[in-house]
Amino acid sequence: MKSQNQSRHSLQIFVLGAAFILNVCTTLAQNQMPKVVGGTLERLENFKSEYVTARNVDIWLPKGYSNKNKYAVLYMHDGQMLYDADMAWNKQTWNVDDIASELLKENKVKPFIVVGIHNGGATRHPDYFPQKPYQSLSIAEKDTVTAQLKASTHVKSGDFTPNSDNYLKFLVKELKPYIDQKFSVKTNRKNTFIAGSSMGGLISMYAISEYPKVFGGAICMSTHWVGTFNLDNNPMPSAFLSYLKENLPNPRKHKIYFDCGDKTLDALYPEIQAKVDVVMKQHGYKSKNWQTRYFPGENHSEDAWQNRFSIPLKFMLGTNEKN
Repeated sequence: MKSQNQSRHSLQIFVLGAAFILNVCTTLAQNQMPKVVGGTLERLENFKSEYVTARNVDIWLPKGYSNKNKYAVLYMHDGQMLYDADMAWNKQTWNVDDIASELLKENKVKPFIVVGIHNGGATRHPDYFPQKPYQSLSIAEKDTVTAQLKASTHVKSGDFTPNSDNYLKFLVKELKPYIDQKFSVKTNRKNTFIAGSSMGGLISMYAISEYPKVFGGAICMSTHWVGTFNLDNNPMPSAFLSYLKENLPNPRKHKIYFDCGDKTLDALYPEIQAKVDVVMKQHGYKSKNWQTRYFPGENHSEDAWQNRFSIPLKFMLGTNEKN
């Protein structure tokens, strides 16, 4: 059995390697169009924003998409990693097109499209890092967060500054209006969902809490509750819990899905997720509008998320749900 120090060293290597290859795969994905097996893919290339850096947005349309029908919308972060494994640094993707196409064919989910927003590479961590919980910290606690992110190379120099409030403004004030106008979609909260993993899970939680009138459901897989990559003297888990206690949306009008494994980076999550589960229950969330799933033995990877992505899709978009 590995000692605690050995485990932390292995995790540090995992984090540093992931930070490097994220920038590599971001650059490659900017210049290539992913191939999909089911449905079709359209790209909004270099979508401009007043709030964040310009980025590609890939819109997946199911087979038989028609302007005669109206579709729910699933917004997904880290759009580079959703479809084509040949374009991914680790040859792993969510295979969203395969999974969604099969569920639609079997009539297990209502018709929907996927809006995959590419991350900004170097801006990913500040874009996805919930801003208000960070702002609640003391100066000393913020310094700790900055130091921990520098140690993991997620901050190169200066102080860490989250940009997630602007990222959400980009989604809500710029991208969603464009999608609502250009595609045949249902624009109401009950048919607008947001999803992601790791930091993408964290920003999905933040999105539904900050914009409860816009998003009706959030899929938060392997949610990165630590914010940094070190549990020692880390103020962020407590800050996130405090934020949720004050800002969780009304359970009668929203659905939230959490999950995690317990290997590689996911090993940091189960203890914190259990505390989040307590907060969810305190706010009146029950099985109808909330699920937390634990997957012992699963790691922090696209393969892992692909293997279980159908679970939250059926929970959010199941055909038993009323329009």
